[in-house]
Amino acid sequence: MSDIITNPSHYCLGRKYEPKDVIRDWGLNFNLGSAVKYISRAGRKGDILQDLRKARQFIEFEIEAIEAERTELADELVKEADHGTD
Repeated sequence: MSDIITNPSHYCLGRKYEPKDVIRDWGLNFNLGSAVKYISRAGRKGDILQDLRKARQFIEFEIEAIEAERTELADELVKEADHGTD
């Protein structure tokens, strides 16, 4: 019998590696790790579409974060360039 806390069957049953171990080994951040988690359990716990939509949402969160970082960096570079022309 699997322990729902330490060894949940929807992540572990029939698998060599648990998602938490893959996420840690790959060095994924929260958003990407969550996407992997939901993909890995898709259809194994509840509705497959719900899990895939959750994975997609976490990928969207990561895209938004990267875009925001790039925008912030570009804005900083413009400010530095503007100060260099004074």
